[in-house]
Amino acid sequence: LEPEEIADFLFGVLPEQILAGTKITITAGPTREEIDPVRYISNHSSGKMGYALATAAEELGAKVTLISGPVNIAPPAKVTVVCVSSAQQMHDAVMQTTDECDIFIGCAAVADYRVQQKIAQKIKKSDDKLTLTFVKNPDILHDVAHLAKPPFTLGFAAETQNLREYALGKMQRKKLNMIAANDVSDSKIGFNSEKNALTVFWSKGEKTLEVADKLSLAKQLMQIVAQRYQENIKD
Repeated sequence: LEPEEIADFLFGVLPEQILAGTKITITAGPTREEIDPVRYISNHSSGKMGYALATAAEELGAKVTLISGPVNIAPPAKVTVVCVSSAQQMHDAVMQTTDECDIFIGCAAVADYRVQQKIAQKIKKSDDKLTLTFVKNPDILHDVAHLAKPPFTLGFAAETQNLREYALGKMQRKKLNMIAANDVSDSKIGFNSEKNALTVFWSKGEKTLEVADKLSLAKQLMQIVAQRYQENIKD
């Protein structure tokens, strides 16, 4: 546990269990798409935000399954962790949880493309140019949100420009209940940083969460998710 969590426990100020009895699936980290036995394409996601969300959701009483790409983070206490590597593996693992999932949070930075065919042996350097053909990976957020009985779905949008426009477009296009957008062009927050900042959108509102450490930010975000989830059930 983090020192702040230990202090909270000792002083009896753990949050109200407002998500008790709720099952939540969260994806975190990057995916790796293999090119040959020694190379892959990936991204700069550290997984810290997704792991912080899993911790925050568990503190609120939820039963959490964390589906994680390759990261260097200790698993959160009392959280079921499923380790995967590729986007297809993450998609398959997510789909195995959807029948019993109440809330799905897609925080992972999933690669949009993979090589059409993995090369069986290490590619040797020969010509000055190398051409690879890529095909689209499955869209995990889209597939979850378009299930016959979808869970309450929160997506993430990591953008470098037009944050609001792109985030709202993604939420509407994929039929998400909520989306949390962050500006990854700022090197002081986001990927590989201990801090982040988010703008959260839903159909009838939005809220800005100012720069904070990722665990504090995750706790704020999970309070919003819990509130919107309960309102969605009533609707």
